[in-house]
Amino acid sequence: MSFWESRAGLITAAVIGLVLLVGLPQVVELFTLLELTVYVIAAILALSLGLIWGYGGILCFGQAAFYGLGAYTYAVAAFNMTDNTVPFLLAIAVPALFAGALGYFMFYGKLSDVYVGVMTLVVTLIFFKFINHTAGDEYRIGQALLGGFNGIPAIPPLHWPGDPNAFFGPEEMFYLCMALLLIVYFGLRALLASHFGRVVVAIRENETRAELLGYDTRLYKTAVFAIGGGVAGLAGCLFANWGAFVSPNVFSLTQTAQIIIWVLVGGLGTLIGPVVGAVALSYLTTQLGTQTVLNSTLVMGAILVLFVLLVPRGLVPSLAMAWTKLTGQRRRRRPGRVERPRRPRREPEETADAG
Repeated sequence: MSFWESRAGLITAAVIGLVLLVGLPQVVELFTLLELTVYVIAAILALSLGLIWGYGGILCFGQAAFYGLGAYTYAVAAFNMTDNTVPFLLAIAVPALFAGALGYFMFYGKLSDVYVGVMTLVVTLIFFKFINHTAGDEYRIGQALLGGFNGIPAIPPLHWPGDPNAFFGPEEMFYLCMALLLIVYFGLRALLASHFGRVVVAIRENETRAELLGYDTRLYKTAVFAIGGGVAGLAGCLFANWGAFVSPNVFSLTQTAQIIIWVLVGGLGTLIGPVVGAVALSYLTTQLGTQTVLNSTLVMGAILVLFVLLVPRGLVPSLAMAWTKLTGQRRRRRPGRVERPRRPRREPEETADAG
């Protein structure tokens, strides 16, 4: 059991998360808070793939499809409803249902891991091409124009449930995103600690053995795929609110590759790893965008190659192993003077009394 899977690790993560939730808006400027909000959204998106791939063993190249579907679902529903609570819930439910339907056809169709990756990638490209070709007044859903490659601007923001006039500002959005990140993290941790989570991990380790034990592995894989799709849809909804804008770029290959790199760099088989990877690499991408010397795509590709070759376990698992090894060496007793073991004293033999 790693540190972050232990009770002490969970308490540490909760304390750090609450401190950041309460403290950051008090010490950073508004522009920095907006940047931090999108980093938090990226962390939620990375958690969705961290669950599917790291624990379910399903390499999904289509996480951006669920992410974009959540963003567009919220945008379309928000233009057609006065209360944005229902669009928020739809942005989670629609990607989850779509992921469940897609997973049903893939897993019950006995597709191999390679074809699952290809299928999810093709679905993402279909969404990208379709949305790009929806420019025109005829492409509308109710009051919402899809906008094609121009996207959907001026998306109505979230508000407090029941009060359409109490919109969330930048600070409220940070509080909401950070709180949802904590809820998703600890919710997934509780899910993985349950019987369902243990079966999912067992299927990842040996699917044939799990089937022989009587588990319907296709059902469990479909369920975890749907949960990951719902989490990605939640991130897409928050992203659409963060910028009040959504475009077909949420379905792009660049977005798909970024999610995979976040999880690989952070570390597979952990939940804290994707969070660290998403935040660190999102910050790096933002900094690279402020200069013209280095190409951000080239740098991200180089990071991926270096981590695959040199740190295949990812950042968080590698640091955890190094820390465990270091603390283990410190606990060993230093060599000192070797003392010879003392021989036990021999009791005097009993002698018989003279008669």
